[in-house]
Amino acid sequence: MKTCERLESAVRSYSRNFPAIFSRARGSVMLTEDGRKVIDFLSGAGALNYGHNNHAIKAAITEYLISDAVVHGLDMATPAKLEFMETFSSVILRKQRPQYRFQFTGPTGANAIEAALKLSRKVTGRQNVISFTNGYHGMSLGAIAASGNRYYRAASGCPLSGTTFMPYDGYFGPAVDTADYLRKIMLDSSSGIDLPAAILLETVQGEGGINVARKEWLWSIQELAKDVGALLIVDDIQMGCGRTGDFFSFEFASLSPDIVVLSKSLSGYGLPLSMLLIKEEIDVQQPGEHTGTFRGNNLALVAATTAINVYWRSNTFAQGIRHTGELMRRRLETIAITHGNGFSVRGRGLALGFDCKIAEIAAATTRKAFERGLIAERCGPDDEVVKFLPALTIDLDTLNQGLTIFEESLIETLRR
Repeated sequence: MKTCERLESAVRSYSRNFPAIFSRARGSVMLTEDGRKVIDFLSGAGALNYGHNNHAIKAAITEYLISDAVVHGLDMATPAKLEFMETFSSVILRKQRPQYRFQFTGPTGANAIEAALKLSRKVTGRQNVISFTNGYHGMSLGAIAASGNRYYRAASGCPLSGTTFMPYDGYFGPAVDTADYLRKIMLDSSSGIDLPAAILLETVQGEGGINVARKEWLWSIQELAKDVGALLIVDDIQMGCGRTGDFFSFEFASLSPDIVVLSKSLSGYGLPLSMLLIKEEIDVQQPGEHTGTFRGNNLALVAATTAINVYWRSNTFAQGIRHTGELMRRRLETIAITHGNGFSVRGRGLALGFDCKIAEIAAATTRKAFERGLIAERCGPDDEVVKFLPALTIDLDTLNQGLTIFEESLIETLRR
């Protein structure tokens, strides 16, 4: 760790929250250089939905590397790329109507958000984008302009424009339907808000505090987007790839977004891979109008194809995620009720948040949890929510061990 302090930028964060040297990892367990075993409820911030060093995916990657197949090929056609698109289309998109086209972007989720915003503005000829309170979409300038957190926004060092923020579902409490509020604003020609190129949302806000949008609210937003001629963009960077129980987080609401943004666990192995799914009628960019050197990394595409083949060809995996998520939710709700303080639990699937209400309680609890052998991150406007993103493949014994560590750490924090 002294090397990090001496040589690495002060901007580093995770290494401060989890001060150890991690040398090996498998499944839901990481090992430190000094021999500690740590249960991972962070999963690479959602980039490792199938766990660390997933055996099936690792075998496919290893075989591909040994074969001297193309790893970097810009956006040229390769067998790996073609197989991924065919597999994703036939397995993942089989229930989606209409079908989508693929746009491979730069390697990060923020790259994909930038591409989605750029495309929306070209399609509509408009500039404004509607985003939502507590939303988070990345750190590049366009993405951070559409993100709510003042701490991140202030770090940009320049004016952030092109986005109008509206209240997310439940922002004013259950009595206020914020979709009705947004409709009123959009249809009022004197509201002072320009008609948008796009409405950008997460169906479950991850960094914003595991805030869950209701099915009815999402329907209303989709209908409003159609009515005002805006594109609906669903940011499924963290909540996609099975995190909420279905491959896409919006499937439960039967939405049909104009653009879907995917990254993080798309490769299934922590390899950078991001893309947009775009409806055919909005595929209007000219060749090379949006480009990048690291689009569609072939090694990541091989990993992604393997993840789909192993986990998504039947409904069994999705059913298991929902079952495990329900078990985890019930355990967390019991902890919340047992230890009082107005604690609450929210989320969907295996994206769950434990609202400690007070940031200091969440901070102390996650710190003690790491000392006891559990990695869990915080989120929310003031980092008052403990965020749980365990691997979708986690076994129940490891899951319960992690939850026990969390409860013991919470009890210790409350005693002090």
